[in-house]
Amino acid sequence: MAREIKFSLVYRDMWQSSGKFQPRVDQLVKVAPAIIDMGCFDRVETNGGAFEQVNLLYGENPNVAVRKWTAPFHKVGIQTHMLERGLNALRMNPVPADVRELMFKVKKAQGTDISRSFCGLNDPRNLKLSVEYAKKAGMISQAALSITHSPVHTVEYYMGLVDKLVEYGADEICLKDMAGIGRPTFLAQLTNGIKTKYPHIKVQYHGHSGPGFSPASMLEVARAGADYIDVAVEPLSWGKVHPDVITIQQMLRGDGFLVKDINMDAYMETRALTQEFIDDFLGYWINPTNSQMTSLLVGCGLPGGMMGSMMADLKGFKDAINAAEKAHGQPVSSLDTLMVKLFNEVEYVWPKLGYPPLVTPFSQYVKNTALMNLFSMAQGKPRFSQIDKDTWGMILGKMGNLPGELAPEIIALAKEKGMEFQTTNPQDNYPNELPKFRKMMEEEGWDCGQDDEELFELAMHERQYRDYRSGIAKERFNKELEDLKAKAGAPIVVTRPVVEMPKFDVKDYAEKYPKAVPVQAPVKGRLLWQIDVKDDSKAPVAGTQVEAGKAMGHVQAFYGMEEIIPAVSGRVVATLGKQGDMVEKGEIIAFVQE
Repeated sequence: MAREIKFSLVYRDMWQSSGKFQPRVDQLVKVAPAIIDMGCFDRVETNGGAFEQVNLLYGENPNVAVRKWTAPFHKVGIQTHMLERGLNALRMNPVPADVRELMFKVKKAQGTDISRSFCGLNDPRNLKLSVEYAKKAGMISQAALSITHSPVHTVEYYMGLVDKLVEYGADEICLKDMAGIGRPTFLAQLTNGIKTKYPHIKVQYHGHSGPGFSPASMLEVARAGADYIDVAVEPLSWGKVHPDVITIQQMLRGDGFLVKDINMDAYMETRALTQEFIDDFLGYWINPTNSQMTSLLVGCGLPGGMMGSMMADLKGFKDAINAAEKAHGQPVSSLDTLMVKLFNEVEYVWPKLGYPPLVTPFSQYVKNTALMNLFSMAQGKPRFSQIDKDTWGMILGKMGNLPGELAPEIIALAKEKGMEFQTTNPQDNYPNELPKFRKMMEEEGWDCGQDDEELFELAMHERQYRDYRSGIAKERFNKELEDLKAKAGAPIVVTRPVVEMPKFDVKDYAEKYPKAVPVQAPVKGRLLWQIDVKDDSKAPVAGTQVEAGKAMGHVQAFYGMEEIIPAVSGRVVATLGKQGDMVEKGEIIAFVQE
């Protein structure tokens, strides 16, 4: 009898990999019946990383959204699953253990059946509590392997991680091929290894389509024993996202597997509603390049979703790099030349930094280091002259163990700077905080909510939750949307254009100060050289001394303040933004000369 392969629609990740926002709760409730009527899905990814934050940004209650979104699937027996980041849970920075534990209790009560837990470093210590807390809450624990392609990421390496996860009690294993660069044969070998050693463990494959391996990978893991395959639907399938369910269903059926039929009327309705959401407002934040596949991702191994931000960073640095090249008698690089150089530099840097899997946030750290290397070399300086504090945190083991060995020059540089490597469990650095947040709820006169879900939101996303409660979040979002609509002009039916904020012209500054080091905005937001100062002339004046690794200003993001950190010590020779200006992540906002 033919073996059955089941499908999961990763509706959350379809949007996450395409743009900034998720559909609103009213839109999700509207599309749910069509997804159900397609008849081919046993699972739907409904919530998790970024989802709750997006609801808060709209000024909506994420707890209401999750309950309403998961409810229709439960009624018909479709399982729902979420994505969480281990030590970081639902955000980009570490979370105390008691807050992590409450998350699983809350999400189970809200209707989420399965927790897909991953660690960007594949450090089992960061996943142990996720498995234990999910099981304790009554959820299915699906532990994910962050898949990448390197000499250290062997089948034996991953099987060692699987052994640990099964020992902790994981019910299922997900092969999280976030960049889509896992080679099909390798993935089949790994799947076969898991199913042979642990036949009771369900295996689910999640592969992005960016570099083009994904259909072959899905066929190979199915042949090797995988149980579930993650898929998408038009108009957000393929590109940097995931393969479409129609193609994968037909491919597997042609290979002799038992797969469910697709109700094409319901498929077209789901497709039309998804496009309706894009045309309504979500398309304003979707980068058109995310609809394109590219083989250039095979070599550098970066996730497809990073291409847009990476090219924006590269464009921002182009003038500064060109100015340094001119000053040192080097040929000036075009944007295409710099793109290839950056890809090559990522390939060079990655093993030097211990082969961290290129998934958020570690893919950004590797890319940032590669970009700063290009700039340093254009100035005639050696590689690794400038490494930001977050990358140093990864290098020093504060977030977990790196899969590979650090290069000797990186270790020597750390010792030269007097830095200490850490080997303790990363969770030990973050003491419990729920009592503090419970007291905050009492002081504000806020109810902790059903199953303590409101307490959880405050503890997980304090700044965003406060902005939601005050109404600032809804006001801010509506204003941003109005501005984008005004700039975009007449509506476009297929996909709204991405409207970029105007960039500062850095060319003149770069040519005037070719030996200076650019300072980048750490996030998108409002530039505050001085906090709580309304005078827009306030900024570090020329000659102001700044110190590497110490804040010289701040950017107010939607979730709070982020420090502006210069990579080198020296004097400020130019600032390119005024107090209160809006800046983009990675934008050059100052130059510092050693």
